[in-house]
Amino acid sequence: MLDWSEISTVLLDMDGTILDLHFDNQFWLHHLPKRYSESQGISEQEAREKLVSHYQQVEGTIAWYCLDYWAEQTQLPITELKRELQHLIALRADAHDFLVALRDSGRRIVLVTNAHPDSLSLKIERTQLDTYFDKLYSTHEFGATKESQLLWQRLQADEGFNVKNTLFVDDSINILKSAQQFGIKHLLAIANPDSQQAVRTIEEFPAITDYRSITAELLSTPFASA
Repeated sequence: MLDWSEISTVLLDMDGTILDLHFDNQFWLHHLPKRYSESQGISEQEAREKLVSHYQQVEGTIAWYCLDYWAEQTQLPITELKRELQHLIALRADAHDFLVALRDSGRRIVLVTNAHPDSLSLKIERTQLDTYFDKLYSTHEFGATKESQLLWQRLQADEGFNVKNTLFVDDSINILKSAQQFGIKHLLAIANPDSQQAVRTIEEFPAITDYRSITAELLSTPFASA
C-alpha cells in the first residue's frame, strides 16, 4: 500500500486521523445545537437545522474552522462549551503505537490541522499530542485551509518538504484531492474517522481502518535516501 522506502516526511491531519472524530461530531451536531437552542429560545431541532445550514455555507473555508467566527455568529463562548464535552477528546485506539513507530523510524512527523489554534491547544492539553510530533501547524497560521493550494504552497515554503518523499494522511477526500493536486505522491485515507460510526467505502485513495496494518512494514523499511 505504501512504499516506506520513499517516505521521509509524514504529514498528518488531526481530527479523525489521529484523534477520534467522535468528539467533534458530538460537539457540532449535538452539543452546540443544544446550547444554541437554549440561548435562542428555539427547539433543538430548529437550532441544529440553522447551524448545519450555516456550516454548509462556509464549509472548507477558514470561517468553518474558526472558533472566533462561530462565537460571533452564535454569541456563545465556543471554547468554553467545548470544555463541557472535553472528556470525549481522545486519540484513536490505533494512533499511539503508530506515532511511536514513526518517531522511532527517524522520519519527520508534522501535524497539519485546519482546527483553530484554541481547539488545537485544548486537544494537546487533553492528549499530550505535541509529544509525538516534530512540528504542529494550525492552518490558521497560513490564512488558508488544506482545501486550498495556497496552504500547500505556504506550508512547503515553511517546511521545505519534497512532495515525492512525503506521505499525507487525512480522513477528508476533498483535502486529499487538494494534496494530490499539489503533487504530494503518497496519500492515505482514513475510512473510520469516528469510532461510533460505520466504516466508509473509499475508492479514490488507498484507505485503512487500523494503523497496525501498516506499522510493521514501517518499522522494517528505512527511508532509502536517508
